[in-house]
Amino acid sequence: MKAVRMYAPRDLRVEEVDIPSYETDECLIKVMAVGVCGSDIPRVNQYGAHVSPIIVGHEFGGQIVKTGDKVTKFKAGDRVTCPPLIPCFKCKYCEMGEYSLCEDYDYYGSRRDGAFAQYIAVKEGNLLKVDDKVSYEDAATTDPCANALHSMMIGEFKPGDSVCVYGAGPIGLFAVQYAKIKGASKIIAVDVWEEKLEMAKKNGADVVINSMKEDAAAKVMEATGGNGSDIVIDYSGAPICQKAAINSAAKLGKVVFLGISHQGLELSEKEVDKILRRELSIKGSWNSFGKPFPGSDWTGAVDLYENHGMTAKDIISHRLSLDEAPAMFEKIATEKFFFSKIMFYPNGQE
Repeated sequence: MKAVRMYAPRDLRVEEVDIPSYETDECLIKVMAVGVCGSDIPRVNQYGAHVSPIIVGHEFGGQIVKTGDKVTKFKAGDRVTCPPLIPCFKCKYCEMGEYSLCEDYDYYGSRRDGAFAQYIAVKEGNLLKVDDKVSYEDAATTDPCANALHSMMIGEFKPGDSVCVYGAGPIGLFAVQYAKIKGASKIIAVDVWEEKLEMAKKNGADVVINSMKEDAAAKVMEATGGNGSDIVIDYSGAPICQKAAINSAAKLGKVVFLGISHQGLELSEKEVDKILRRELSIKGSWNSFGKPFPGSDWTGAVDLYENHGMTAKDIISHRLSLDEAPAMFEKIATEKFFFSKIMFYPNGQE
């Protein structure tokens, strides 16, 4: 089969490899669509993975081809997606059902072979069935959708709340869609790319703000009648946006940090004053895995695709063949250009 293997940072190779064998508790999946996660980019272009060489990629949708002897919940022909975390189920946090915080986990695409390939072997416990009416590319975006749902849960979202997202990448756009579907009173999206703001409009944003051109927090306050947003989530990881998120929140507002910055965050007197005087809650959001594994963020995301019109069609910016993966990652490393969700089709587009 054809697969994309990483030997070192910025050393991706399209190769012919054996179709993976599968254990008695695993299924062999034909990968029909696989997306580029935000974490894949630094993994491929900067830091490498935990093992090498490795087939990268963990956001995918596909069809079961064969099942191991101990598999009871799936059959050949089922359309599936894959929660990529393999928890230890033994540590303190696993026993609490907080699988995202597992202290000894495995992971498809970073610690074992992933889905930038025509086929992948996956444990039965790491599969979710999706209805045939859900496209493979939608199934492949269940992971970022589940992350968006988790951040909204951390923010204690309820219908009627106003929501502001900083960073209109795929997870932020899924949060916008979710807020729209679930009845937010006003949805505001902030980004520096006009193309992403256009995507935000298509996905349900009522107000879009280009923070390169305007004072984002001031515009959020203006758009909310001086009150601020009930829930403000930063998906960018940029310290300037994390600070603006605090300055955009309403009294008793919830501020959620999901974007990874790898940077420090110094708060000014103004931001500290806002936290105190508005009694803001600031929380982190990390991944999306709960009990019973993989948890309600994942099953809720599948339900949104199946029954509530959630879709990635206005979030995907590039649809490519597997052969184009090395060049695309090199372009990301060397050029500044617009992209949102990049999707590869190892077995061709439907």
